[in-house]
Amino acid sequence: MIVSIRKPGKQIHLAAHFPGVNNTTVWNDPESGSQIDFGSFAHLARTAERGLFDFFFLAEGLRLREHRGRIHDLDVVGRPDTLTVLNALAAVTTRLGLAGTINTTFNEPFELAKQFATLDHLSGGRAAWNAVTSSDAFTGENFRRGGYLDHAQRYARAAEVVAATRTLWDSWPADTLVVDRDRGIFARPIPEFRYRSEQFDISGAFVLPRSPQGYPVQLQAGDSDEGREFGAATADAIFSRHGELEAGQQFYTDMKKRLAKYGRDPGDLLILPAATFVLGDSAADAEERAREIRLKQVSAQTAISFLEQVWGRDLSAYDPDGPLPDLAPLDDVTITRGRVRHTRDPEALVRQWRARAEAEKLSIRELVIEVTARQQFVGTPAAVAAEIDRYVQADAADGFILVPHLTPAGLDEFVDRVVPELQDRGSFRTEYRGTTLREHLGLRLPRRAADQVRAS
Repeated sequence: MIVSIRKPGKQIHLAAHFPGVNNTTVWNDPESGSQIDFGSFAHLARTAERGLFDFFFLAEGLRLREHRGRIHDLDVVGRPDTLTVLNALAAVTTRLGLAGTINTTFNEPFELAKQFATLDHLSGGRAAWNAVTSSDAFTGENFRRGGYLDHAQRYARAAEVVAATRTLWDSWPADTLVVDRDRGIFARPIPEFRYRSEQFDISGAFVLPRSPQGYPVQLQAGDSDEGREFGAATADAIFSRHGELEAGQQFYTDMKKRLAKYGRDPGDLLILPAATFVLGDSAADAEERAREIRLKQVSAQTAISFLEQVWGRDLSAYDPDGPLPDLAPLDDVTITRGRVRHTRDPEALVRQWRARAEAEKLSIRELVIEVTARQQFVGTPAAVAAEIDRYVQADAADGFILVPHLTPAGLDEFVDRVVPELQDRGSFRTEYRGTTLREHLGLRLPRRAADQVRAS
């Protein structure tokens, strides 16, 4: 008798994004909580850990966004310091990775090295750094050097910041700390570091020993060619925006191919797109819930505001449930400040949207709903699990960073209903096998750190 045995596929990686200032969060829902209460952060993190997720992901906002010269009142303002929150979460979780978005443009290598090494030590090896760049002079006004950085230089500085922080982390050999019953814990002489580049000339002795992971896990989210090269050279995981199957496969293939030139293997870099989910007891029930959520996410005011960012002009007189404005866009990049420009060619985008709105008979609000939707998994728990698994096995992703629409309880239903389905499929862990985030992600120690561990 021939017995058919299903060959185990790739294991799925999952992370939880704390909802912040975006077009996903529904803050006016009665079940929505505070975005500055520590209880909200703790609830989502504990839920993610209960679901055996790899890590908790926290974004960063360095300035309140403005639209038409006023604070953008559709945003929920107020975001506590990222690293303060993550260090506090280290005390109320035991296995969950803790990832923070920190800017390389407005921070110095010594500070970053100390802050992330501290988080890695306090959490027992669960720290991750999402390194982002900025050439936004508006945001830069909050900082001493302001908007000094030209757009073309942002990744050059980012690469130097990452290299400098790693120089500091590498300056402590793995066997530097010595335990002596009479003298306690002390350090052998520490070699001084020196890092010189176009942006930096720093030297001295770093203040912390090597942390449990060697380096914190490195995340990156840039999508330009420069951003992709930076990710291929330095990142352990990419927070991708390519959520659709075909686009995800193309991005996945491109990023994996870029690794060889940096002496890296395909398994050294994970691709983790952002994704939302809506569950229902039936396919029809899930679709109805998804429609209701999107209407809450894109209010009439939100739709007009979104359109104004592309048209570059005041469109408040237009009916959000009516047709697109019969006006040419203006190239006014200052109408919204502190957020990413939707396009560098507004005329081409407007032509594209007009064609789509006419073909599908979409109002302004309906069009905005369509063009702002993230990759969504909508259906019964079993169907959502199957679809997530399909994307991962088809090499469109190595997993997903889930963005719930409610804070802090938006992840509860996924953990309770979808995670068991993924486990039944054999595609997701049933327990944590290790203690560090690198172990969760299946990543090797950084080369320099691994060499030092072997030498010791």
